[in-house]
Amino acid sequence: MSILTIENMSHSFGDRVLFNHASFRLLKGEHIGLIGANGEGKSTFMNIITNQILSDEGIIEWNSKFSIGYMDQLVDLKEGITVLNFLKDAFINLFNIENRINDLYDKLGDMYEEEMNKALNKIAIMQEILDKSDFYSINSRIQATAAGLGIKELLDRDASALSGGQRTKVLLAKLLLQKPDILLLDEPTNHLDEEHIEWLKDFLINYESAFILISHDNWFLNSVVNVVYHLENKVLTRYEGNYDYFVKLYDARKEQRLIEYKEQQNQIAKLEDYIRKNKARASTSKQAKSREKKLDKIERIEIKKEIIKPQFNFKSIRMPESIIFKTNDLIIGYDKPLSKPLNLKMKRGQKIAITGANGLGKTTLLKSLLGLLKPINGEISISDYKKIGYFEQETAENNTISVLYDVWNCFPSLTQTEVRRYLARCGLTSKHIDSPINILSGGEQAKVRLCKLINEPTNVLILDEPTNHLDIYAKNELERALKEYDGSIIIVCHEPEFYKNITTDVWNCEEWRCCNN
Repeated sequence: MSILTIENMSHSFGDRVLFNHASFRLLKGEHIGLIGANGEGKSTFMNIITNQILSDEGIIEWNSKFSIGYMDQLVDLKEGITVLNFLKDAFINLFNIENRINDLYDKLGDMYEEEMNKALNKIAIMQEILDKSDFYSINSRIQATAAGLGIKELLDRDASALSGGQRTKVLLAKLLLQKPDILLLDEPTNHLDEEHIEWLKDFLINYESAFILISHDNWFLNSVVNVVYHLENKVLTRYEGNYDYFVKLYDARKEQRLIEYKEQQNQIAKLEDYIRKNKARASTSKQAKSREKKLDKIERIEIKKEIIKPQFNFKSIRMPESIIFKTNDLIIGYDKPLSKPLNLKMKRGQKIAITGANGLGKTTLLKSLLGLLKPINGEISISDYKKIGYFEQETAENNTISVLYDVWNCFPSLTQTEVRRYLARCGLTSKHIDSPINILSGGEQAKVRLCKLINEPTNVLILDEPTNHLDIYAKNELERALKEYDGSIIIVCHEPEFYKNITTDVWNCEEWRCCNN
């Protein structure tokens, strides 16, 4: 049974075409992974099917029998409402039924017998709905989901006071608790650590209903999907199977299409050569015209334009000292300690991954080392010869300045041509370069920030979740570049597959947590 059907959908932003007569279908129980390079239009697709954006043309039909759930980042988390009560709102329909039952019980004493029997029948029907929906296990379900996503300690917090990452996890928790017939998930593993990604993976594997998932975490994607839709060159192509199966089939089809293209080009060249040589001769003009008709009927095979793959090459300068930094009884935190006293040391050449659950202070440690946050106690000694490049986890890019001028402002001594060349090497087209930053996708914005980082000579890189939003091409290139980087690295990353071949050491911040954390 089809839940969502899309036929001949086209959509553009200005002169940038994202979809050209694209088709798509979602069937009951399908677990679909929507993949494609950064900027191809995956998030726009989600916005179109949730009516946040209207497509330029095409048919988009939802089956009205099914409920749809997606994360609305614009939801108002009102002041005075705890996270627990916000999550309880996922079951508002069931709580309304309970209230109606209680209301009928309150009125039974004033009813005649016949009216009372009708009321008791209604109560029985509504009670059955509550029982089938496991209404009386709501609190334990909320606790389990909150623990699974790492937000259990937030349940008593005011929902309006959450950070951006905490807010995203709370919205995801509410969505999963609602258990709609169709889940729409756009990069749900961002802001989750390894333990909670594993929990979400198991949840989605066992999810009986359908979902559409956007993710650049290919291990995660491969584990949970049974259908892949590949968005490339404005067209959606369906592959039935997991991500590994898609890769094999896509490569095989690409190779076969290239063979067919070359054969067709040879055939076309022979026909054109015959027509050119024989069209003017009276004795052979008839055969030439026949070949001309044959040539016109050929359905030309087009080789899809190759994805522009980025090139990241970090500029490095020498670090003369052997110790980059060391801490003496450092306690990190904001209003309360997040760690026990830390005595850490980083030597020249080390490439360190910092791992552990969210909320334990990974980003806080980075900001403390950078001098952006004053520690609660202790000291940090850091080399005077340091030249640090910092990739912040996520920045709110509401910047309306063009990409070109945003980067040029950081490197005013360069020419415009040089800035364009640097951005192009990071996988950005001229349309991206001339666009305002705030209309770029998350992955494209990350490439702009990486462009600034790689072109500033450094001897220490501090990277906070650099793979968030990056597509497979950018992620692979970033991994290569970090392996070859001559300087030292501290990286916070929730993808072991990414950092395991880069780093020399792993610091688990679970070992640092203080007794009240």
